[in-house]
Amino acid sequence: MKLSVVMPCYNEKKTIRTIVALVLKQPFDIELLIVDDGSKDGTRDILAELAIQYPQVRVLLQDINQGKGAALRRGFQEATGDIVLVQDADLEYDPGEYAHLVQPILEGKADVVFGSRFAGSTHRVLYFWHSVGNRVLTTFSNMVTDLNLTDMETCYKVFRREVIQAITLEENRFGIEPEMTAKLAAMPNLRIYEVPISYDGRTYAEGKKIGVKDGFRAIYAITKYGLRTKLIK
Repeated sequence: MKLSVVMPCYNEKKTIRTIVALVLKQPFDIELLIVDDGSKDGTRDILAELAIQYPQVRVLLQDINQGKGAALRRGFQEATGDIVLVQDADLEYDPGEYAHLVQPILEGKADVVFGSRFAGSTHRVLYFWHSVGNRVLTTFSNMVTDLNLTDMETCYKVFRREVIQAITLEENRFGIEPEMTAKLAAMPNLRIYEVPISYDGRTYAEGKKIGVKDGFRAIYAITKYGLRTKLIK
């Protein structure tokens, strides 16, 4: 089984070496696709070194900063593994949980797995209103898609490759999360699982990028893609 790890990256020179080493340490045949979304802090120089150091690393460069969604689209298109997993370039999510995340797919139970930060595992205590916002967006998404997820906005989403490559994605920024969820929910007979994951969230001072505008865009995306998929049905 080959695992394609798609890692969108923007100005992560402080963490990129560490996260790449952690990903490649996992006991899988890994293809690591790092999509640099126009970094300007020296990240690209480090990526060039990592591509030489590790044959498993493929670096894909975006000419300008377009957003996480655009980076994910490119990574998904380039993936060749049996299973595709999304990994952020910061250290909020632990690659040590890959085995846990892919297990439902390997057992033939699931086509897609969401890693939930709110399903009872260890997490760093941070922003109350940020967690409230996540829960509101997840609840609204569930109302539209008729799923019962606890963490729609999670980074850790895992797919059989043919599933994610069958979806046409449009969002450039963080609206990609509800868009993916809505379009997955609309696929007939798709089996979606959710597993608990740990979470070591970072502060805005440490480089966290999602903000209030992204929350409003997520509401728009839930409405747009959720209702569109229902009309298509």
